[in-house]
Amino acid sequence: MNKKKDNSKLKIIFILHIVLMVYSFCGVCSKKASGEEFLSFRFCMYYGIMILIMGLYAVVWQQIIKRLPLTMAFANKAVTVVWGLIWGAVVFGEEITLGKVIGVIMVILGMVIFSLSDEKDVGKAGENDHEI
Repeated sequence: MNKKKDNSKLKIIFILHIVLMVYSFCGVCSKKASGEEFLSFRFCMYYGIMILIMGLYAVVWQQIIKRLPLTMAFANKAVTVVWGLIWGAVVFGEEITLGKVIGVIMVILGMVIFSLSDEKDVGKAGENDHEI
């Protein structure tokens, strides 16, 4: 049964990362809109896409924080930095420098360390609940 719970948690984390990837695309739309004439069709289209993404993100985020500890969900939100780097390179042709790669690695390591320590803290809290 514990394996089933772990698989469910991994599924939620996977969904969280997919949603964060889509959410990070708001930055692309924002940057694209900034290059358009104010209130032109393309300007409104980019901002409309942003509003749609943020609305969907808000709904899914609420479902995720029902199923994951809030600290873990927020720690994983840092992955948007990674997606920002990827979107910048793919969509805008920005250069990926060594400094950016080191920064992304540090973000990922921080997420992993925090998530692992959070799991241990949750496990300890669960063990002590019955000692009252």
